[in-house]
Amino acid sequence: MINICVFGAGAIGGYIGCSLSKAGANVSLIARGPHKEAIKKNGLTLISNNKSETFKLKVTENPSELGTQDYIIIGVKAHAISGIVNQLKPLLNDNTAILSAVNGLPWWYFYKSNTGTKLENTHIDSVDPHGIIWKTLNPKRALGCVVYPACEIEKPGTIKHIEGNRFSLGEPNGINSERLKILSDLFIKGGLKAPQKKNLRDEIWIKLWGNCSFNPISAITGASLDVIGNDPSSRLLIKEMMEECQRVGKAIGVNFSVTIQKRIDGASSIIGHKPSTRQDIEMKRPLEIDPIMSAIIEIGTKLNIPTPMLKHMNGILKLKADYLGLYKRRQLIENLTI
Repeated sequence: MINICVFGAGAIGGYIGCSLSKAGANVSLIARGPHKEAIKKNGLTLISNNKSETFKLKVTENPSELGTQDYIIIGVKAHAISGIVNQLKPLLNDNTAILSAVNGLPWWYFYKSNTGTKLENTHIDSVDPHGIIWKTLNPKRALGCVVYPACEIEKPGTIKHIEGNRFSLGEPNGINSERLKILSDLFIKGGLKAPQKKNLRDEIWIKLWGNCSFNPISAITGASLDVIGNDPSSRLLIKEMMEECQRVGKAIGVNFSVTIQKRIDGASSIIGHKPSTRQDIEMKRPLEIDPIMSAIIEIGTKLNIPTPMLKHMNGILKLKADYLGLYKRRQLIENLTI
């Protein structure tokens, strides 16, 4: 049996954990607070397609209780990973693979990236300050993931799946490895879509395109995607931010398979939806600004590619988040992104 630990069994992590348990994997969860207590007492309940199913899974706050794992699924947000890396050590054996189910650029991005730039096999300080994750976990363990589903914690111990069931997966070097196939097969057996991608980085940037532009405007204004995309001045601003993002991406070998116009139109057609950054403000949760904005600016800075509009919006969003107590400034990142 395949042993899988989901570290951070929140909305997405809990959804993945239930699905992998359904597929027959031996799933354990790292959670805390009332959510952990509810899972411990009653199991983890998943509501999806108006059906409810409860999974009796081992849950703890202490990873050392679980032993080593075949896979670790990281469900905490990207900016929080550096704070939990030491807690992952008891879960690791020589072959443990680590999949980070996060938004934005991942900590392992330039590992075997074949970009032809000076950034090859270096860390991104905006998501991995001082390379703590890279040095502690080793990027050879990394599997890539692009997350598409929307889920929420309805109440402690209960995950509500709202829409989407696709998790694109890939090795950093694009090969079809055995460990990738095993995990993809488990995702699929558990009712999820899990295509194995040779060029996962391209897909990361297509999603990032929307995150770096629509998300900050929605976070600041409170407007939904359709309202933003159909406002002429906002649409122009989004176009400029996407153009900057695209220039940075192309400089490190990213292929953008759709046009900016099509990407904007696609997001604008989603009626009433507020992206995750706005939802985090409304729920008073820390904002994931650095993986979806600062990281792009940092790469641009290192490669001498100007990103003025991204810098302006990044600064305004950080000011708002800082004022609300939802973002902690780090001088290292500030030096790279101002």
